[in-house]
Amino acid sequence: MDMYTVFLALSVVAGFLMAFNLGANDVANSMASAVGAKAITCKQAVMIAGILNFVGAVFLGAHVTKTISKGIINPDMIADHRLLMIGMFAALLSASLWVLVATLTALPVSSTHSIVGSILGFGLVAGGPEVVNWSQLGFVVLSWIISPLFGAAIAYLVFWQIRRFILFKSDMIRAARKWAPFWIAVTIVLVLLSFVLKTPFGESLHLSTMGVVGLALAVMAGSWAISRAFISRIIPDVDEQPEAVEGLFRSMQIGTSCYVAISQGANDVANAIGPVAAIYMIARDHKMMASAEVPIWLLVMGGVGIAVGIALLGHKVMATVGEKITQLTNTRGFAVDFGAATTVLMASNLGMPVSTTHAAVGSIVGVGLARGFGAVDFRVLFKIVIYWVLTVPIAAFSSIVIFQLLRWATL
Repeated sequence: MDMYTVFLALSVVAGFLMAFNLGANDVANSMASAVGAKAITCKQAVMIAGILNFVGAVFLGAHVTKTISKGIINPDMIADHRLLMIGMFAALLSASLWVLVATLTALPVSSTHSIVGSILGFGLVAGGPEVVNWSQLGFVVLSWIISPLFGAAIAYLVFWQIRRFILFKSDMIRAARKWAPFWIAVTIVLVLLSFVLKTPFGESLHLSTMGVVGLALAVMAGSWAISRAFISRIIPDVDEQPEAVEGLFRSMQIGTSCYVAISQGANDVANAIGPVAAIYMIARDHKMMASAEVPIWLLVMGGVGIAVGIALLGHKVMATVGEKITQLTNTRGFAVDFGAATTVLMASNLGMPVSTTHAAVGSIVGVGLARGFGAVDFRVLFKIVIYWVLTVPIAAFSSIVIFQLLRWATL
């Protein structure tokens, strides 16, 4: 076999490993708050997330993906396409190993930022500092601050409103019946907008800004009217008012968690299969372009890898994010999911390489802080932040080592 065939075969294995680790670590983004709030069990979360991530990856994932340079390097400045192929493989392997280490230590990291750091590493060696888009890297660093802060602020405000206008009222049922249609409508619109603007399938609809706004307003009005009409069935008259209110938000939380899971499969599968698609293109055409066609078998491989990772190791990071930072209830968990989804939607549409992991953790902290500083375990939070800061430099360094070893061995 020639060099191209060997690296393509190895990249498929590395891509599966990356998808596996992505599923194991990133499942916490969608299901940790639901598990922590006891809305669903860990086994149910693993099953639901595995199925929805697979569906999102295979049926909603991009069939044409931007080559996973993430804008961090300019591939055109690296003349030797063999170096690009080796570099993409090194980046894939490096990112995968770092995410695996984080998963085994039960700490959440960003798979996107792991890939970014890995590509930065091999790019520096293959083409020098001028190959790197340092301003784009600055956006990545900035997102470490903005993502968790935005998530925390939004989740804090959402939970504050729920406590102030529902949970702290003497007649919770009456207050919930007043505000529930609003939160149901806003949640449905959030999911709709996230689906239309964030998933590759939604983007393929090519709706104009006015079209998106009109659709959102129509769906919000319809959702509010329908939920208003059936509000007595949604929140029945019972003596245990707190349980009834928590039950409503439990259903809403499960719905938002399921959306995040399917959206995660659609979007994050590119972190695993994008470099494989790039290597596939180089092996076939001996050149690398701005975008690459993704064969359906690659999407299936990515979806299966994510599902297997969730099934075997997903419980580790879910336990940390859902249970160890702060204590969650269904209302708090809903605020967490709402804060994370809103942050990702806003930041991604501003062109920032936002991490769902950072937004989710920030939202959990925000909900905890709504009950005071004592409600947040800052020791666990400090460990998580340390891993976030280390992600890019460690991924870059390990990518450099792997890239140099492979270059010396093959060229």
